[in-house]
This record gives sequence, structure tokens and C-alpha cells, in this order.
Amino acid sequence: MTAERALRPVDLARLAGVSTQLVRDYADAGVLPPVERSPSGYRRFRPVHARALLTYRALARGFGPETAREIMRAVHADDVPGALALVDAAHAELHARREALRATAEALQAVAGETSADEPGLRPRVPLTVSEAAARVGVRPSALRVWESAGLLAPARERGTDHRRYGAADLRDARMISLLRQAGYPLAQIRPVLEDLRGTGGSEALRTALDRRKRDLTQTSRATLEGTSRLHAYVTDAET
Repeated sequence: MTAERALRPVDLARLAGVSTQLVRDYADAGVLPPVERSPSGYRRFRPVHARALLTYRALARGFGPETAREIMRAVHADDVPGALALVDAAHAELHARREALRATAEALQAVAGETSADEPGLRPRVPLTVSEAAARVGVRPSALRVWESAGLLAPARERGTDHRRYGAADLRDARMISLLRQAGYPLAQIRPVLEDLRGTGGSEALRTALDRRKRDLTQTSRATLEGTSRLHAYVTDAET
């Protein structure tokens, strides 16, 4: 049987579109299987290392670099069940994110429709203090202050004491922010949603934000599918 030809770090780097130093880092991190060295100390990579590199890169696109690294380390430690457990956990987390997005979309649509100050349960009998408003929304008072500092809330101030006073619109906005934050949206992406609701009473920015997150999740799902397929082929080759 013909021996597999040796590959240089630059060969693997060109194959994966990365730097030669990154190839060496992957080898040192256990992303690649153990590498032989020549008498002069140079690494001698083989086709199996190229397959491992491409497998890792595919996994990283879907599962993230850290999880992909742990998966490959488990495989190279002959712990395939452990590697598959990591894959299963990542898929479960992705499903949870999708379910959370669905629930958030439904809740946000309901909150976005609370445009009337006469909506039952929305209008406080009197303007609320920061503590009362936080309790109504289900967050800490410090969260409302952070959102105000970010320009997302602008409660009225009581004349003479300068204490914050939250009305119906403030509560609606705070609920919106809270739900979006729970779904993982950064403050910068929440601003256009609130501006759209305040300016037009519509929810176009809200739908845009949700659609963007759905597209991101779909892209991640496709990437995990490709990574899992690569992993299956890599593990199967190793076992034959």
C-alpha cells in the first residue's frame, strides 16, 4: 500500500483559507489529531489532518469555535459519545433559541398593539415611581435607569424633586425592551423598534428585527447541518 504523502502547514492553510500559524495553533489545541515530526522537528501533516481541519471549520460555522474545538478534541480522545453529546446539546440550545424567538414575537406583537392609554391593565392610575414601574415590568429598577441612559426611555420628572414618573407609554416601551433583551437583542437594535412604534404606531421595525433573527437562526441551522454531516464522515473514516 502506498504511504500517504506528507503535507506542509502551507498546504493545509491554502486548503482551508487560513494562515499557517492558525494551522499550527489548531494542531497544538487538539483540533487536529496528533502530528508526527521529522528528525529536524518539522510537522508532517497527512490527509487525515486536512479532513480534520475541514471538519472543524465546518463545525465552527454552525456550532461556534469553542464547541467545535471541544467536539474535535473528544473525537481525537476516542470519546465519540462525548462528542455527540456536545452536538446534541448545541442542537437543543438552537431549538430553545428558536422557541424563545417565536414566543417573543407573539409577546412583542401583543405589546406593540398596546397603543391606547385606556387599554386594561396598561394605564396606571397615577404615574409610577421607578420601583413601581420596574415591578410592573418585572425587572430591577437599575435596568430602567440603564435603558434611560441609553436613550431608550424618557420618563417624566416630578417638578421639585426630579423623581422619575412612568406613564402608560413608558410601561409599554419598558415591556418591549425587556422582551427584546431576553431574546438577546443589543440596545442598538432596540432603538429603531421603539422609534417606529412611537413615531407611527406601527411595528415595521419590529417585524424587520424579528425577520433578521429568524434568518440568522436558519443560517445557523444550515451550518450545523453541514458541520454534523462533515463530522459523521470524519468519524466514519476514522472507524474504518
